[in-house]
Amino acid sequence: MALRGEGLVQRRTVGATSDTQVAVKQNISDDEDDKKERGARLTLLEEVILVGLKDKEGYTSFWNDNISSGLRGAMLIELGFRGRIELDNAGLRKRSILGRRVAVKSDVPCGDILLDEALRHVKETDPQETCQSWIELLSGETWNPLKLRYQIRNVRERIAKNLVEKGVLTTEKQNFVVFDMTTHPLLDQTQKQMVIKKIQDTLLSRWVNDPQRIDKRALALVYLAHASEVLEHAFASLSDEDYDLAMKRVRELLDLDPDQEAAKDGADELMWAVVASFFK
Repeated sequence: MALRGEGLVQRRTVGATSDTQVAVKQNISDDEDDKKERGARLTLLEEVILVGLKDKEGYTSFWNDNISSGLRGAMLIELGFRGRIELDNAGLRKRSILGRRVAVKSDVPCGDILLDEALRHVKETDPQETCQSWIELLSGETWNPLKLRYQIRNVRERIAKNLVEKGVLTTEKQNFVVFDMTTHPLLDQTQKQMVIKKIQDTLLSRWVNDPQRIDKRALALVYLAHASEVLEHAFASLSDEDYDLAMKRVRELLDLDPDQEAAKDGADELMWAVVASFFK
């Protein structure tokens, strides 16, 4: 539209302005959607770390040794969920899942440094190892010096750096009198709350008395958080009544027989093998 005044013609670009506003709104909407979906892109390892993280301090408990093996179990389950590894055939004698070995199903990289490192170790190993052995080997808990090369080091720090790249954590330096330490305080509270809510909902509002009907990633997260001794952190905001109910259902899950669950239709055998490695 042309506007005339004092010999000058000013042209209002209504269409262009409208298009620009639409584009800006679309970009904002895309950013919000990306932020909402970021939680879906977190690995089980990252979710376990978030549950156990001290938000302001930016690190997990120094006294928690179990989180190391819990994270190695998370690597195996995550690789299984992504179709990279599986258990070998049970055979005619129907071996226990604890005795079945881990085999590579696909060696296509996942794009995650830790997962790809674990996958490479599994691929290069002959003879194959069981889930329980892999948790120990990846943790460096072996008396065999020839197998120390399978240990994946600095796992917590590397997971934290992944979360920094995803905008969930930030990086700071803290002085602990005798030494300085790099810490990773929580930056995006929403992402942690999504993980906490997933655990709480799985055991409370969305509870079904059949593990085969529970979302497999949520079920794996509950087991892994318990194995890593960080599950209590997810219950801090619960009332006494809900806490007792959640713990009762955790005990019910721990009482399940992994071999029986793995034999059911549609069950994830490798996940149950990892569960058996921790709790059987």
